[in-house]
Formats: sequence, C-alpha cells, structure tokens
Amino acid sequence: KKISEILEKSAPKPGVPADLQNLLSQHFGESRSVIELEELKLPDSCFLPVNDQTHSFSSYLKEICPKWAKLRKNHKEKKSVVILVICSSALRSLELIKSMTAFKGDCRVLKLFAKHIKIKEQINLLENSLFHIGVGTPGRIKALVEQDGLCLNSTKYMILDWNWRDQKLRRMMDIPEVLYEHLYILYSVYSLFFILVPRSWSVRVFCY
Repeated sequence: KKISEILEKSAPKPGVPADLQNLLSQHFGESRSVIELEELKLPDSCFLPVNDQTHSFSSYLKEICPKWAKLRKNHKEKKSVVILVICSSALRSLELIKSMTAFKGDCRVLKLFAKHIKIKEQINLLENSLFHIGVGTPGRIKALVEQDGLCLNSTKYMILDWNWRDQKLRRMMDIPEVLYEHLYILYSVYSLFFILVPRSWSVRVFCY
C-alpha cells in the first residue's frame, strides 16, 4: 500500500519506544541469536517522553533536557557531542539547526551531513574544536564513527527525527537506504551502552 493510502485511513501517530525496539528485532531477527536479540532491548529508563506533536523542536529539547546549561558547561571531550540528532536529509538537518536557536544557548553545533561538506573537514573540526550538538544524516554519522572521527563516549542524548515526513510522506524509517545506515548507528550505540553499564553514563533515546 502507498503511504498516502494508509494515512487516509488513520491519522499518523507519534513514534514510541516500542516502534524502535520492534524495528531492531525485525531487522536483526534472522541474523542474531535469541541472547543477542535480548541484549538489544534497552530498559525503559533509556527512553524519555517522545514528542506528542505539540512541541517546537526548541521547546521539546528544553523539556527533555532541563539541565542543558550544566551539561554544556561540563562537556570537555573533543571528537564527541552531548546531543546527537539524526535526520533523513541535509535539508532537514539545516531546518532543525535553525529551529533550535531558543534552546542551544552558548554552545557549538556541528553539521554532520555530506552535502557540500567533506568528511575530512568534519574530522578535523571534531579533533581540534569542542562541539556540544551534532545534527546530521545516518550515512555521514556512520562514516565518521567508522573512521574514528566521531566518538560516542560523551553522548548523553540521541534524538531521532522519527515523526517528520518528506514531500513523499516518508518518515526517516520508510527510506531503505536511510534505514540501513540508521540501524548501524543504533547498533553501535546499543553495543556501547552494554559496555559502559558500570559507569553512570547512559544514552537517552527520543523520537521527535
């Protein structure tokens, strides 16, 4: 069925943690053991409220991250960001960057997409400068992680631009090539979470 036909019969609903968990289970179900699939299930404490579609991006960030000023001030690690926002395209990334002006305060935001920006340039920026928020596409973020240009150790929040739809009414998870890259990042984050369980660090995942 076409997405438009589905939306005609039922109003779109905001993404919830179960959607993300089900997506991982479906994708890795045939290639992972039962034990490995269990390890992909994060506890509810790793998910904070999703956007109920009444918030702007800035107001949503303020709600889920009320201690942002303190987190921003304490962030000292290069090659990493506190908040990682994952979108389906470079244009959508730029749109969200512009819309978060009321939230970000005195911090630096890095564009993590391929359009007009070379990956070597982004790696150099991450190595030599401090950034607090990264906004970009799964493909470029995946490449940066693979080349050790982006480290996830200091990442506290990962926000998925789950509910937004493009001109063809597709969400990020409806685009096959975007979905594959996104699942890679999720698997990397999930693996990191289980390695770092003894520490006070944890990644909080949201669907905006």
